Amino acid sequence: MTATLDRPVIDTATVTDDVDRHPVRPSLQLVPSSRREDVEATTSLTPEQIEELGRRLDAIRDRVLAERGESDAAYIRKVISSQRALEIGGRALLFAGVLPPAWIAGTAMLSIAKIMENMEIGHNVMHGQWDWMRDPKIHSSTWEWDNVSLSAEWRNSHNYMHHTYTNVVGKDRDVGYGILRLSEEQKWNPYYLGNPVYNFLLSLFFQWGVALHDLEVEKVVQGQKPLSRVWEQVKSIGRKAAKQFTKDYVVFPALAGPFFLPVLAGNLTANLVRNVWSHAVIFCGHFPTGAVQFTEEQLEGETRGQWYVRQMLGSANLEGGTFFHLMTGQLSFQIEHHLFPDLPSNRYAEVAPEVRELCREYGLEYTTGSLGKQYLQVLRTINRLALPGGKR
Repeated sequence: MTATLDRPVIDTATVTDDVDRHPVRPSLQLVPSSRREDVEATTSLTPEQIEELGRRLDAIRDRVLAERGESDAAYIRKVISSQRALEIGGRALLFAGVLPPAWIAGTAMLSIAKIMENMEIGHNVMHGQWDWMRDPKIHSSTWEWDNVSLSAEWRNSHNYMHHTYTNVVGKDRDVGYGILRLSEEQKWNPYYLGNPVYNFLLSLFFQWGVALHDLEVEKVVQGQKPLSRVWEQVKSIGRKAAKQFTKDYVVFPALAGPFFLPVLAGNLTANLVRNVWSHAVIFCGHFPTGAVQFTEEQLEGETRGQWYVRQMLGSANLEGGTFFHLMTGQLSFQIEHHLFPDLPSNRYAEVAPEVRELCREYGLEYTTGSLGKQYLQVLRTINRLALPGGKR
């Protein structure tokens, strides 16, 4: 295997090198977390041990980078071709959606296709995991996903902000998405009594929550962001949303002629399924019992080794089989994804045992569990924090 394909299929003038695309990890300080037991586990390590752990994780990353090659490229191309076949087949079946078996099968296929496009393809391509292939069609600078959230905005709010400041309350806007109280560090007010309701609505309309989360409205209120910038974002989101709405709720239903309504219902259901699924997977990646949250003060002077430790403690994995991992976009390996966000997603399962062994060796918690168990933990946290003084 080589680090790059033997025959790049790209006009290299159209894309930039992936090295420039990923956030530079700032020098951050790891200090006690909000969970006492994790504080003790973390601070029992000496600075030398933490940096040694960082070097060992760097070695894992460097090894996988050196091994990337044809088999990885074949993987993502196969996933994309499978996703497109599922989408075409699902939409074709929905044209016969007046027959219940065709509607059910078509909606199921379209739902799976939308989840794959969102999770395993869109999310990971936009992280730059496949930029090394130098294929302009599978590149973070050109991919626009099947979602009302704009790729360019997502790359800043997720690829940079979330992955740099993972689970840091006040810096990582994924903690609550500007809507929910997900940390006792967030001051309670009566608005948060609606936490369970807001979360339910967010799960149904998750793609809209992600898109509007990019607006950072609270910064406008605080005078940190000009209203003109928000207006430009609103117009861009509106244009993207109009395209998505037209595609799923006008063009495809209209092409079905007299079967307009079954196709419309199938598309609406598939988008709903995708929203609920992606919300569940993402929330279970950072907010179940065991995932640690941090304060802004804990970032000062953080080293690379300490950054690695924060990513490990602030993330949580999900257990399941190969198909389950595919449908989560490999975010069932959330810990490995946060350690190595730019590695090809198909390699997370390979490095997970090594990361888990390092956690055991250094006495760090490796949070993992089933989707059902961890989602119930997330819901319990959301319900508790609806009340004043609630604890995670």
